[in-house]
Amino acid sequence: MAHNNNQDASGNDSNEESSPLLNNQAKNEKQSNVVDGKASAVVPQPQKSLAAVGWTANGLPLGHGSVMGEPMGRTQWDSSLCACLGRNDEFCSSDLEVCLLGSMAPCVLYGSNVERLGSAPGTFANHCVPYTGLYLIGQAFFGWNCLAPWFSYSSRTAIRRKFNLEGSCEALHRSCGCCGSCVEDELQRESCESAFDFATHVFCHLCALCQEGRELRRRMPHPGFNAQPVLVMIPPGEQAMGRGA
Repeated sequence: MAHNNNQDASGNDSNEESSPLLNNQAKNEKQSNVVDGKASAVVPQPQKSLAAVGWTANGLPLGHGSVMGEPMGRTQWDSSLCACLGRNDEFCSSDLEVCLLGSMAPCVLYGSNVERLGSAPGTFANHCVPYTGLYLIGQAFFGWNCLAPWFSYSSRTAIRRKFNLEGSCEALHRSCGCCGSCVEDELQRESCESAFDFATHVFCHLCALCQEGRELRRRMPHPGFNAQPVLVMIPPGEQAMGRGA
């Protein structure tokens, strides 16, 4: 019996050595369970409850994809704010379309961005029409588009939260070390990021719309492409049985 147990133990060791994906921690735990040729019972460790873990804006826990409890790292925007022509990749034609829409018809680009983000019927018209009204009023009475950014900047905040993108406040802290007190506190950081989103839409409105459009087209398909295929059943035609003479 002792000889058989030693063979089993050696067989387990050879299997563990042949697996390159097994980490050292798992090896040490399994080796500690084998004492004097007899396997000891493994005591299951209690799992950490998700109730005490925070959640991101899109409903995922903070530790989703990493160690549970550790905050997720911020994702960079796919293109910079001033990259009006986009990037030379498979979305280059879409980037040119976004640039033209942002220059000639920003109301259409804004409605298209919100439609991709919301994916609900009537989203395009419910946002494009009010934007057009504010755009015309601002151009008529003030000579520039100063009212529409108050209405459209919330879409930038929604995109940043949905895809966990790095905001302007965090980018300044990463590049030059400023805004450290705002970044440390989560609520204060979010308030600061919302203020930066508003300032971006006021002073760089068209560039902000184009950047959001390029980001959404790379991350989300158009809602019209999500339609389910319809199976149409065509009944067979009438068949007449021929009779021999």
